Amino acid sequence: MSIEMVTIFSSLKKSFKRLFIFLPLIIGLIVTPIPTNALYPSDPSSVDVLKEDLHGKDLQNTEYVKYDLSGQDLGESNLQGAYMSVTTAKNASFKGANMKDLIAYATRFDNADLSDANLTNGELMKSVFDGALIDGTDFTDANLDLSQRKSLCARATGTNSKTGIDTVDSLECTGLKGYTPPTPKA
Repeated sequence: MSIEMVTIFSSLKKSFKRLFIFLPLIIGLIVTPIPTNALYPSDPSSVDVLKEDLHGKDLQNTEYVKYDLSGQDLGESNLQGAYMSVTTAKNASFKGANMKDLIAYATRFDNADLSDANLTNGELMKSVFDGALIDGTDFTDANLDLSQRKSLCARATGTNSKTGIDTVDSLECTGLKGYTPPTPKA
């Protein structure tokens, strides 16, 4: 066999391997399409959902994609396993909310009230918490950008009433280079 034939057979073998790897995925997507129950701003029915009072509601596993939750009261609500992507939650209240296992990618929590919320195991990459209230918030095992973690550590106070975990401990602030505990207010 010539070198050219070996190269062709090798290339075909790689192509068939890739096909067999991705074939189940392709068939799975054809047979069971990805659900589209996300709340998109262009979906008129999703706007109606957010007009009702969301305080204390069970919103487990809901999706908010490119959504504006600014000023919404989601306090004491169950947002466990919810998904937020490129969402704005400025000045929103999540006070005492169960946000365990939340995925919030590139979400703005500017000036949001997250006090006593449980964000355990949250995937919070590229999210911003400028001015957010985090007194008693539990961030145990949450995945945050380093700059946000440092910013949150600078104002971390309190203990979560449900988990008993101190906010400063949940953020693992003592392990951060250059961390100085906040001075108590007199």
